[in-house]
Amino acid sequence: MKVCEITGKVAMVGNNVSHSNHKTKRKFNPNLRTKRFWSEEEGRWITLKVSAAGIKTINKKGLAAALKGAALPKNIY
Repeated sequence: MKVCEITGKVAMVGNNVSHSNHKTKRKFNPNLRTKRFWSEEEGRWITLKVSAAGIKTINKKGLAAALKGAALPKNIY
């Protein structure tokens, strides 16, 4: 599933709008990357599927704090 494991971002639904203002449904997917992070506490690599905003959060707060405050994904099931 396309969900950020840190921020909980999921795909949103919107419209493509043509020049004639005709609307068709489309999806806005989060900017996800599979990235490995080194955990100092555990002494191992942790692989996460995170959005660009999630990577920035980890860089700012640190991996342990970001995982502790990780948002639970909304609207999954």
